[in-house]
Amino acid sequence: MEVYNEKVAYENPLLSLRIFRSRRVEDDYTNWHYHKQLELLLVLEGSLDVYVADEAFHLDAGDVMLIGASELHRDRSANTLDYIVVQFDLEPFFNQSTIPYMRYFLETQLPLSKANYIFKENEEVKRQAATCIQQMLSEASRKETGYELAVSVLIKQLLLLLLRNDSRKVLMEQDNFERLRLKPVLDYVENHLTDRIQVEAVCKIANMSYYYFVKYFKRTIGLSFTEYVNYRKVKWAERILLTKDLSISEVGERIGMPNMAHFYKMFKKYNDCSPKQFQRKMLVWNRQ
Repeated sequence: MEVYNEKVAYENPLLSLRIFRSRRVEDDYTNWHYHKQLELLLVLEGSLDVYVADEAFHLDAGDVMLIGASELHRDRSANTLDYIVVQFDLEPFFNQSTIPYMRYFLETQLPLSKANYIFKENEEVKRQAATCIQQMLSEASRKETGYELAVSVLIKQLLLLLLRNDSRKVLMEQDNFERLRLKPVLDYVENHLTDRIQVEAVCKIANMSYYYFVKYFKRTIGLSFTEYVNYRKVKWAERILLTKDLSISEVGERIGMPNMAHFYKMFKKYNDCSPKQFQRKMLVWNRQ
């Protein structure tokens, strides 16, 4: 079986998203492939058969489908097909206040394709999701001032639709108490991003033992504590690179990553490019 890793190129570096409308006029299929981005499909005309692992989904006009990050899939269409594809990286659409909800979409227990029952069983949710996708395409095509904000809001609206209508709890709902218990820890991280944050220090804030805390944080947030801290530091580095006239080493110092090799490694993990390349891409985009 031939499988390939699809590299999704974002048109706008400020948006970790690719959205396009495609039309097929004859029988066509794609080979097995995967990508790190989540994918949404909306069929406008015709029909499409999508295969995800050992499941098959038949989509007609008006149908919506969700494919999880790195889920192996392929599709086949017959005759004329008109559809919209949305591919997006999950992490950039979450901030400090919403990142606890990211764990619902990290597929630690079940692939996200299992949540497609929501669209199948709830016509109103499917209609609202289809409207969001069409509005996203319109915003991304027209590129009016603030369209990045509009697209980000629509992505979050789609995720919220899934969360609130997941009657089977496929997305692993947990009590709000768990997230509230970690709020002092998350606040501490935001206030000490310039420091080297030690797990032992936040264990005291959470009033938990080391081993209980690391497991509790991972289960509740969806990322390990170290991954979360590095993620927040990189997000702050992005803002500094776009708003301050500092060297790369100064940015690393500012975010508490004075080791340049470590800083470059973490930055590339979340941006697929170095800090300097990120800065150049943004400058080119802003001049357009």
